[in-house]
Amino acid sequence: MASEKLKIGNAMPSFKSLPATDGMKYSSSDFSDKKILVVVFSCNHCPYVKAYEERMIVFQRDYSAKGLQLIAINSNETVNYPQDNFEEMVKNAKKKNFNFVYLRDDDQSVADVFGATHTPEFFVFDEERKLRYHGKLDDNWQNPDAVKEKYLQDAVDAILAGKEVLVPETFSIGCTIKWR
Repeated sequence: MASEKLKIGNAMPSFKSLPATDGMKYSSSDFSDKKILVVVFSCNHCPYVKAYEERMIVFQRDYSAKGLQLIAINSNETVNYPQDNFEEMVKNAKKKNFNFVYLRDDDQSVADVFGATHTPEFFVFDEERKLRYHGKLDDNWQNPDAVKEKYLQDAVDAILAGKEVLVPETFSIGCTIKWR
């Protein structure tokens, strides 16, 4: 089960050598050149994640030139959720042309140290790797055209402008992380 959630202002927990769907392995230090890291706990099977995947692709595309990297991490156990295993992650990433890093946290240690509980659940870290936003992407997972509040985008825009994030935390909606 998840540890206590990170609090706004906490330092980003590090992780080492997680396998990615692009055939590489990544550690948190591999992204030290990025101004902003967005870590989202994700998976393949959750309908909430599926509803947000295209928005995540667009977000990475729109913000990569501004020094942002989105990193999706799948920590779900795969005995009862085989669709979340690494091979299925690779297929999903290729099928949907993910332009962000999609990592496998097989031992669930990264989700645990972040205190993550849901998929999708977003954590935004500034250049000093301090948590500045935690929660959901926006206020309407079902219909992108009906979104009124773009929490993730607003947080990132504030950080890039050197301002405080007006809504630093929202409750995460979605599927629970499937713990062993």
